[in-house]
Amino acid sequence: MSETITEDLLMKTLNPSIQPVLSGAYELLHRGSLVMAEMEHNGLRVDLQYIEQIQQQIKKRLDHLATDLGRDPIFARWHQIFGDRTKLGSREQLAHVLFRDMKIPYPQASGTTRPDEEARWQMDEDILEDIHLPFVQKYVEMNKLLKAKNTYLRNIAWETVDGICHPNWNLHLARTYRGSSDHPNFTNIPMRDALFKRIIRRCFRARPGHVLVDLDFKGSEVNAASWYHKDPRVLQYIKTDPGRMHLDAAAQCYLLPVNEVTSEIRHCGKNMFVFPEFYGDWYISCARQLWKAIDRMHLRTKSGVPLRDWLRRQGIQKLGRCDPQQPPEPHTFEAIIKGVEYDFWHQRFRVYQQWKDDWWEAYRRQGYLQMLTGFVVRGYLNRKNAINYPVQGTAFHCLLWCLIRLQELLHKYKMKALLVGQIHDDAVADVPVRELKNYVELAQQVITIELKKHWPWIITPMRVEVETTPVGGTWYDKTEYKT
Repeated sequence: MSETITEDLLMKTLNPSIQPVLSGAYELLHRGSLVMAEMEHNGLRVDLQYIEQIQQQIKKRLDHLATDLGRDPIFARWHQIFGDRTKLGSREQLAHVLFRDMKIPYPQASGTTRPDEEARWQMDEDILEDIHLPFVQKYVEMNKLLKAKNTYLRNIAWETVDGICHPNWNLHLARTYRGSSDHPNFTNIPMRDALFKRIIRRCFRARPGHVLVDLDFKGSEVNAASWYHKDPRVLQYIKTDPGRMHLDAAAQCYLLPVNEVTSEIRHCGKNMFVFPEFYGDWYISCARQLWKAIDRMHLRTKSGVPLRDWLRRQGIQKLGRCDPQQPPEPHTFEAIIKGVEYDFWHQRFRVYQQWKDDWWEAYRRQGYLQMLTGFVVRGYLNRKNAINYPVQGTAFHCLLWCLIRLQELLHKYKMKALLVGQIHDDAVADVPVRELKNYVELAQQVITIELKKHWPWIITPMRVEVETTPVGGTWYDKTEYKT
């Protein structure tokens, strides 16, 4: 007679070092799958009339752009070089025309990939946006509109039935144990690009008499990392003033007094230095992005001085060669950022740095990593993956636990609010106006109080930012919720 498979029997077959918490991880995955299934059933309301209208507008704009591009002298030169092989969608051909034929300076140093070598240039959007020629800017707009039309809008329309889109929500695909989605990929809807954000997020509307409510777990991955490394400086920032970390970094990177840092400059410090450094990037990439942002975002100090002029007064007039094979030249922006990076890891957050070294060595020694939530990451990982995966997974599991608990409470109180989506550290619900106040109060209770009671290793305050749409409004139109 075969032995019944029980949890105890399952535990006997597993590595003893991971047995005590594995059952909790399984329970989270199992209950989370049930919530995701309910969320998939609920679906998001889609404005198909808007999609049809915006597709027509995009088609007209694309026709206009194609005409303008075809009349441009750069395209004439392009066709002269490639003849019948001319392909407007070929970025390799465009690179040949711009950098080899027209001798336009390549906008970013990139190791061995240089305009004077027989090598393939990088031609992603980040590079193209730094080439200030009307032809190239129209080319970038054309590519974005084509992607919006043929990838996002078309897929959303295809997956919509009776006005409701039901994305598949998955918990078993990502090696980080984060959630994912497909048909359509709701978790990949652009957030930072203004054009994509405006076009795509307007597809999704609250149901009649409802509002869409977005719960944003603020600083979720910075918090999750701190539960592992317990760096006292990071914990102090999180507990007292999380935004101060980014403010200080921005001031240091741009050689500014703290009182001259604007919200835009702070944004750069956060997204172009602090977060990239936490996720394993290095000073060369950070220097490039921070330098580009000065012109792209027209950055000025709080007293109104153009940031480029401010840096010039400090003796910084150029980015530097940004060559990984050579040290930074003195008095360049690259040299400044290298110094900031050294201070960041060897002075300010040296406990965090030591944890990264120890964590990586532990993985190399034992061949797996165990998250605080009990999940085990196995297989080949590079250093960056080994450090980031447990942090990303743990942060997502906090969201997942809160979704499970929220769903329980919605059923318990017979509320009509519907959980309809998630994006790693955001939860989206479609909530009747009459339930809005109660829903927000429940969510804040679950996220800031109950979650910490469930997992005592959460040693930092949990914060949530709530945004809502107008009644029946679009996801793009959401604003901060105020009681």
